[in-house]
Amino acid sequence: MKAVEAFRRIPKVDKVLATAEVARLVGPYPRVVVVRAVRQVLDGLRRRLGAGEGVSEAELELGAVAGRVVREVERLGAPSLRRVVNATGVVVHTNLGRSLLATQALERLVEVAKSYTNLEYDLKAGRRGSRYEHVAGLLSELGGAEAAMVVNNNAGAVLLTLNTLARGKEVVVSRGQLVEIGGSFRIPDVMAASGAILKEVGTTNKTHLYDYERAIGPDTAMLLKVHTSNFAIVGFHEEVPLREMAELAHSRGLVVMEDLGSGNLVDMTAYGLPPEPTVQQVLAEGADVVCFSGDKLLGAPQAGIILGKAKLIERIRKNPMNRALRIDKLTLAGLEATLELYREPARALEAVPTLRMITTPYKVLSARAIRLARRLKALGLERLKVSTRRSFSRVGGGAMPLAELPTRVVQVEVEGMSATDLEQALRGWRVPVICRLEDRQVLMDVRTMIPGDGQVVAEALGAIAGEG
Repeated sequence: MKAVEAFRRIPKVDKVLATAEVARLVGPYPRVVVVRAVRQVLDGLRRRLGAGEGVSEAELELGAVAGRVVREVERLGAPSLRRVVNATGVVVHTNLGRSLLATQALERLVEVAKSYTNLEYDLKAGRRGSRYEHVAGLLSELGGAEAAMVVNNNAGAVLLTLNTLARGKEVVVSRGQLVEIGGSFRIPDVMAASGAILKEVGTTNKTHLYDYERAIGPDTAMLLKVHTSNFAIVGFHEEVPLREMAELAHSRGLVVMEDLGSGNLVDMTAYGLPPEPTVQQVLAEGADVVCFSGDKLLGAPQAGIILGKAKLIERIRKNPMNRALRIDKLTLAGLEATLELYREPARALEAVPTLRMITTPYKVLSARAIRLARRLKALGLERLKVSTRRSFSRVGGGAMPLAELPTRVVQVEVEGMSATDLEQALRGWRVPVICRLEDRQVLMDVRTMIPGDGQVVAEALGAIAGEG
């Protein structure tokens, strides 16, 4: 078919809109979205013809064009931020939204979101109050601190604290703790933005107490300890314990601060995990201020939590920069509900999804993997090959980098497809399934899969392996 004739055969916009398949989209989707999809599909055909690409007669049929419009409308109408299946085995997966919230937190979010609240209203006094009071008492109680406040994330907490307590002054940090985390967040850069002056001491692998002593001068305001939560130095290595840093700092009238990163309120060593300093331990060892994330090991919404001495927290709270970093009512609601669970640690371990996933025993995970494998085999697809094997999950979120959590994964193969193509197809499913691609194998770790995910996986593989 000649190009001129092919151009003439491209359906008009109104004809495509009049087809039954496209007409029924108007209502569930805004008309403007449907019209846009029609124009994009037709423009795509014109571009291909203009470029000399082959366009078959079948593709120009009205029914075929309408089918493509339906798919385009579904794509345009789909939310950008949406549910995915986390089958990677990384519990606190930053790219997939980090921690899932407890049911209690979700219920509180809905309640607060659909009604007016006392966000900044003191019900007892009948006048304006502080939004921080909704969680400050709980945080102080659970962490063993004099006072507490919250901002939008831990980077903001570190920035605000340094700007308040050390702007224009020196902050002494071990070279081995000048970390970079995801998104190019670097301690030296944050310090520079805060107005504090970085003073490095020690070496990459060894820093001694005398390094701090020698570095302290008339312009020193703080000794800063940064928990290296996303990497580990092994071998010939030494860092100064926080207790010794605190004794030195206080003898010189200085503040000692710890950026704990993935702060935790529960000792996880009882579950076979490596030691991770808890917030309570850090404050008990002498830190004047400690900052940590809400949406990592704590299992709450994204937040930057600041605990410490009352006089310092009050100064931080009054910093004008605080308004630019403050959190909203939904974050506060989810955080408060999550913190309430920590009043009974055993309850928190069961109710907070992050803690529950991390501490799930291998025996339970093995049974889940076998059930999922059976479900997939029951699809009866010749091209689909399913097996299970032992592997390891990760905590993620820049926490416990050396921790290997024993798990059982489901390995899937589709004849005629490479592992890369299968992973991409699963990722492109209507509910994307994010797997682990390891040694040219597609693996699904059930540790991070939640109820309903197995159905999504079965539907996705049923469609992918059932084609052809």
